[in-house]
Amino acid sequence: MLLFVDADDEDDDGVVDGRQDRGTSTEIQWLERPPAEPFQLRAVHGRAVRLLSERGRFDASTATGKGTRFERLGLQGVEPGVARVELEAKAFDVRVYELRAFDGARRPVDLAASHASLSRTLPEALLPEEERDAGETDALRWLLIGPELGMPEKVSFLSTAPDGRPIDAIEGVALQPVKCPFAAPKGLGCRESLLVRATTDWLDRSHPRAEAPSLHAEVGGRLVVFSGGLKAASIRVGGPRETSLGPLDRYRGKLRVRVLRTGPGAGVAIGADEPGGLAAARRELETANAVWGQCGIQFGAPGELDVEVVDPPPPHLFAVGCGLGLPASGGRLAFGVGQARIDLDVREGASADSVAEDLAVQLRRRGFRVKLSANPKESFSAGGSVDVLVRGPRGEYVKLDLPPVEKGREATLEVCVGAVNLMDGLSHFSDSDAAAGTLEERSLLKALVDDDPTTIDVLVIPHFLTLGRIGESFVDARGLGVRNAIIIDRAAVRAGPRSFALAHELGHVILQVAGHPDDFGADLPTRLMDADAADSTVFGPRRISVAECERAILQSGPGSPLPLLSGWPLLGAER
Repeated sequence: MLLFVDADDEDDDGVVDGRQDRGTSTEIQWLERPPAEPFQLRAVHGRAVRLLSERGRFDASTATGKGTRFERLGLQGVEPGVARVELEAKAFDVRVYELRAFDGARRPVDLAASHASLSRTLPEALLPEEERDAGETDALRWLLIGPELGMPEKVSFLSTAPDGRPIDAIEGVALQPVKCPFAAPKGLGCRESLLVRATTDWLDRSHPRAEAPSLHAEVGGRLVVFSGGLKAASIRVGGPRETSLGPLDRYRGKLRVRVLRTGPGAGVAIGADEPGGLAAARRELETANAVWGQCGIQFGAPGELDVEVVDPPPPHLFAVGCGLGLPASGGRLAFGVGQARIDLDVREGASADSVAEDLAVQLRRRGFRVKLSANPKESFSAGGSVDVLVRGPRGEYVKLDLPPVEKGREATLEVCVGAVNLMDGLSHFSDSDAAAGTLEERSLLKALVDDDPTTIDVLVIPHFLTLGRIGESFVDARGLGVRNAIIIDRAAVRAGPRSFALAHELGHVILQVAGHPDDFGADLPTRLMDADAADSTVFGPRRISVAECERAILQSGPGSPLPLLSGWPLLGAER
């Protein structure tokens, strides 16, 4: 009989299965017996196995030779070696092997206490020569230890999703004879595999020049090793094992996605219909999960995504101080809200803040719901604007306009009505107004984002006004009216793994950085946050460095001022 040491942790309780009293592990080999003939144990020779009954683990030395009978009898490997089990009806020999994991530097990786991690680099054969010395830090090498006679020469790998679904498999990975890295008892030998990479997607997994075996895997899932049709070992998949913050386990961000129609009752931004649009949004989330899995960061299962198809909002806000942001020269402003007209006399020198407050007071007196949202100063303006968001008594939209003023109209303090027209494309910010966003962007976002600052809101629109723009992000900053929000268009979704647009924009928000690294240093087109061109090959913008993973946790993790990522432990978590 062939057995493998039960050194992993299938039930994710942090305890090696081979040290537990209960017998639920799949490495346990349960013996078959004829009907109505219980097992009677005579003797066990050797320390390589332990026995379990239907009641769990028991001491074989006290149960042999005393007529103790068992309805169920299982064998579990505890150390490499040989053993002999004698029953009343028969006796058989057991060979026990142990499979251990090591990283690229041949340091041991504990199957129960640690985890595998997704590869963050190109396959070694594709790296520039000057980068090859660093080696592969995430791949694992597997060492088999056990009786030399009959030692397996190949193993197979299966990767599973967090819910246990099979994802990928590779068969027949050769084990080469090597000198054991420790003083092995007589009769035991060692074999080892090449480094086996866990990759974020099928493209990276299947590159013809990837000399090391690779298989597609997911954070929260497992890598399972088989030999001779038996499960030999498994290990969880998490974030990078070595960072300045320690091992990164798993973190979860919360997304809220709204797919826009072109207009009220019109077609959706992506997909042929609403179900198609929702499915496309979920596929984009799946891609973002795969990419950010390099840091152990996930955004939930695609089927659980908070996603809806919605109409673009009607005009719902007054932007006080739009344009050049000049102070008032003194005069009158008029506002139309539903059936009401409000006239404000504005004093000379009044700021956008004070006028917005006066307007809010008048609106509330008439029963309207009002929210003030200040915007940062744009680079070309004298001061910042304030958006006055208006709803009816029940929270409904109401008609807004700016009726004419016959005499003494305020000349310098401008007021605009925010409107959204997606038929001609969304007007997007430039460097000069990036902090505040355009009036149309603010009108869209402030109508649709939620009030939870720890949620990342994602809007999917038909297209932007300017060709070439496929995504934007609004990063948290002091005084910013809109934060932790993303807008992508149908071109971004269609580009898929050529650009990883959603994953890239999520990077701006999670890393809390508005610019790109290549704005300040060398252009590294394989980096998710550094690339400025689409590339559908393995050299495209898909890699995240350990330093970026560290920054993500420091800026947006559980200990940050505004945590966008919550801890989601691999141990003891709901699968």
